[in-house]
Amino acid sequence: MLGQAVAGGRGIELDTVARRVRDGVTGARPAGEVGFAVTRGGSIVGEHSVGFCAEGELFTLSHTAGDCVMFARGAIAAALWVAGRPPGQYDMRDVLGLDN
Repeated sequence: MLGQAVAGGRGIELDTVARRVRDGVTGARPAGEVGFAVTRGGSIVGEHSVGFCAEGELFTLSHTAGDCVMFARGAIAAALWVAGRPPGQYDMRDVLGLDN
């Protein structure tokens, strides 16, 4: 969703500029590319960051989870929300009321 927001803010489709893998690729990204990277390790169970990089500067928005409790709370909230609703495809935006 963060990648979609970045691309949408630039008025382009994410699929045309997304780069999800850079195995073995070094050096600067092509201009306009929206890159994704995944790192797992240590006791961090979830870390999500979005970085806006330019020559000589970096702006980062980050969230780190040290345990799974918050994910379990979200799953329980979603289960309670969806109970009794008609079959369909829902996401957390629906559960949190962000599309209203």
